[in-house]
Amino acid sequence: MSEPRTLRSAELVRLVAGREISTRVRDKTFLVSSAVILVLVLGAMVFQAVVASGADDVTIGVVGDTAAIQPALEAQGDARGADVTVVRLADEDAARAALASEDVDGALIDAVGSDPRLLVHRTPDQQMTALVQGAVGQVALGRQLAQAGVDLDVPEVGVTTIDPSGDPTGERTGAAVIGMIVLYTLLILISQFVAQGVVEEKSTRVVELLLSTMRPWHLLAGKVIGLGLLGLAQIVAIATVGVTGALIFDVVSLPGQLIGTVLTVVAWFVLGYAFYASAFAAAASLVSRQEDLAGVITPMSILLFVGLFVSLQAASDPGSTLAVVTSFIPGLSPLVMPVRMASGVVATWEVLLAAVLMLVAIALIVRLGGRIYAAALLRTAGRTKLREALKAERA
Repeated sequence: MSEPRTLRSAELVRLVAGREISTRVRDKTFLVSSAVILVLVLGAMVFQAVVASGADDVTIGVVGDTAAIQPALEAQGDARGADVTVVRLADEDAARAALASEDVDGALIDAVGSDPRLLVHRTPDQQMTALVQGAVGQVALGRQLAQAGVDLDVPEVGVTTIDPSGDPTGERTGAAVIGMIVLYTLLILISQFVAQGVVEEKSTRVVELLLSTMRPWHLLAGKVIGLGLLGLAQIVAIATVGVTGALIFDVVSLPGQLIGTVLTVVAWFVLGYAFYASAFAAAASLVSRQEDLAGVITPMSILLFVGLFVSLQAASDPGSTLAVVTSFIPGLSPLVMPVRMASGVVATWEVLLAAVLMLVAIALIVRLGGRIYAAALLRTAGRTKLREALKAERA
């Protein structure tokens, strides 16, 4: 007897989910918001490409005598449309310190010797590498031509990355910040769709008809799953467009890391949506008019905004106390933890702990929210107090 009931429950949830999807894909608000987000993501890619193409100021530190290499570097910069500034550095330690403090973009060691090296802080810049190689080759060529009987042998500059670890202000963090803005927008948009649907069914008394053939949890589960699948399809489509645009406009140098960051954002969207959609639905069941909806969903909306605000702060300082603590708080972690993960300062156990805490919170909010939803759904006269809904559910 239990198997037919299980199958029927699954079928009812599937029907509700299908109804929610078909209703929303025809909704103008949903379609317009999706198009706007896609345009904004593409616009961000174009902006990054324009900024990257306009970054033509280069500061190069040179260890040792700059008399021979400076004119060559400046000449190579003029040929490539770049404004080159040469800074003399005492030794390699000074060069590394200047790179770490971002006083120079690159540091050239043994510029006029037989083994020139270019130090960069993290990701090598192809334009700067080519510029330095041209200058070193020019100097070497002039020196060898001045020496009778010496074959021409232009040395090739070896690029050494002194800090290959994650860059908290680089491409991955930038992608994570864009992802957080998209994630916040979708979470609040889809969760509000869930809440609006609940109130609409109560105000039109459609819920009474629906509950004559199914239980409240069928209706709640169908709404959350249906709109969740729609939101997941949305964020996957946006992520695909964003990654494709980044590759086409050549605004990333490490596509693999970008894709990893995007997948992380998608995974945290699933956890965040399960948490907020259940909370929004339970809160919406307490009211019977759309005019009263804002009052009951405001606390969750504020929590979402706080998560976005902290995630933007974490992009510049992922190791701050605020960023670390909030990355473990359910409701905030889906927005903060992906940014910290992109910065490369998060241990695996931290990610697992945050995910486990989020799953526990989801289980609790689904249980409590389901009780509130079941008790308040048929109360269509005014606003139901939270305490009354819990008492009614126990009764």
